[in-house]
Amino acid sequence: MTDTRPEIAEMVRTQLMARSGAERFRMGVEMFEAARRMVLASLPTGLSDRERQRLLFERIYGEPLPEAALK
Repeated sequence: MTDTRPEIAEMVRTQLMARSGAERFRMGVEMFEAARRMVLASLPTGLSDRERQRLLFERIYGEPLPEAALK
């Protein structure tokens, strides 16, 4: 479902695809980092680093962080 008119969506896609692969990759990294900062800002204060890491992973990926990743 989208509220964007098809011609506008195509214009945005065309402009995006005109960028280099490196530029598109950098944009993706920047968007992910912005999302990461928003999630971290939403977490309660006073959590241990391990707990923040666990909650961050769960919010971004929608599943528990494997225990092996915390070792």
